[in-house]
Amino acid sequence: MKIKTDKPNKKIEWLQRKHDEQGLTVAEKDSLIALQQARLAFLEEQFRLAKYKLFASQNEAHPGQGNLFNEAEEMAELELEENKSEPPKDKPKPKRKRNTQTFDEHITREVVIHDIDEADKVCACCQGELHCMGKDVTEKLVFVPATTKVVEHHRLKYACRGCEQNGTHNTLKQAPPVPSILLKSYATPSLLSQLIISKYQHGLPLYRQEVIFKQLGIQLCRQTMSDWLIKIANVLHPILYEYWHKILLTQAVVKADETPLKVIKDDNIKSYMWVYSCGADSPAGNLQGDSTPNIVLYDYQPTRAGKCAVDFLQGADAKHYTGYLQVDGYAGYHQSHATLVVCMAHLRRKFTEAQKAQSQNSKKNGKADWALNHIQKLYRIEKLIKDLPIKERYRIRQEKTVPLLNQFKTWLDKSAPNVLPESLLGKALNYALNQWEKAIRYCDDGRLDIDNNRSERAIKPFVMGRKAWLFSQTANGANASATLYSIIETTKANGLVPYDYLMHVMNQITAGNTDPEKLLPWNVNLS
Repeated sequence: MKIKTDKPNKKIEWLQRKHDEQGLTVAEKDSLIALQQARLAFLEEQFRLAKYKLFASQNEAHPGQGNLFNEAEEMAELELEENKSEPPKDKPKPKRKRNTQTFDEHITREVVIHDIDEADKVCACCQGELHCMGKDVTEKLVFVPATTKVVEHHRLKYACRGCEQNGTHNTLKQAPPVPSILLKSYATPSLLSQLIISKYQHGLPLYRQEVIFKQLGIQLCRQTMSDWLIKIANVLHPILYEYWHKILLTQAVVKADETPLKVIKDDNIKSYMWVYSCGADSPAGNLQGDSTPNIVLYDYQPTRAGKCAVDFLQGADAKHYTGYLQVDGYAGYHQSHATLVVCMAHLRRKFTEAQKAQSQNSKKNGKADWALNHIQKLYRIEKLIKDLPIKERYRIRQEKTVPLLNQFKTWLDKSAPNVLPESLLGKALNYALNQWEKAIRYCDDGRLDIDNNRSERAIKPFVMGRKAWLFSQTANGANASATLYSIIETTKANGLVPYDYLMHVMNQITAGNTDPEKLLPWNVNLS
């Protein structure tokens, strides 16, 4: 009898195939579950970040402050080194200041005497005459609404009566026309200065200024004011803006930033206002031994293309700027010929977002917390050396900052492969690694800052004003805004009152004095 062995073999093969299929199905399910869990974690992270941006404070000062006590000894050591040459002094206990308010001496003062009746100036005891032993002075601030006036310029004409009677050539003489900053316009430097600072310093749109003038009995429509602003910007641009532009491109360090702008009659949905600055926010903020002028220039461009920065930094002489350019991580700046320095605050912001989006159930400090605490150590050093000379800043950075940066880089290289790239922490780690060489470049020169907050502060007035007037109607209006914002912010950075400086400049131009060197805000004396 022949035994058939093919059936058991087929059954074994069938069972093996089923086993393999089931194993494959489990593996696929495990993979799908892992993928869904990662997707869920990503969405939860995005939700927490959105909730944080919507409801929480956006202040980035002192991130990770709760864990700063661990490096107190390290920071104290640096402070002791800086102060070891000075003998210790007993600090007197500060006196409690009274809540008093004083006003500037230039404010007009009116003295009102409050006296008692003559009958009361007799002593009730001896009937002797009382003498004045002193007085109490109380100041009250009174607001006087703005006033306007019309100045009529009468130009008298003179002719010869004899020539008129004889019918001969009549001699006609008259005083020359009154110089005007804008031809065929009744606008004066004082009025134009008020319009400029109202919109570009205080963010007051023209339609609101129109209402204010109407309450003063003046019919001044917003279209007229808009035309004046464009015309005065065209007058000031070649005298001030272009000369400042040349000076800015000769500086060793320039900082840049950009922000969106809506222009109605522009082909692009979103245009951009770029800002370039050098120096400090104020004359008192300059480093010791640093003579860099304080300049802030705005530049309107219809796009955010890197060519915009290249063209601005090239200048009229076609020479490319090759100094330090401190910016954020935007790739458009890479097209320039400058040496890029990436802002550490933007690097920190990525880790702040990752920290705020992490699960609140986690009781342990995560990688984002470690990064923020380490970055905070760098900022603590910068705070201690901010007022030191340039060479001293460089020396301390090489001694204290560079080792911290090397430690940070080692941690980044070790942490990046173990984090999901699509997560906020993964993006923060990859951003830090991609920008690392540019982010640590501030240690190469004592004139450089750790971040680009100077430009962000410079562009903030434009952003605040944009909330009020929302958009520009035309590209000409946007270019005029760039010029006038540049004048306002540069004037403020040099410690001048914008209204007084604008009045001075326009009066000088009206008188024919157009030498830009004599109109530089750091050379002008308005007192």
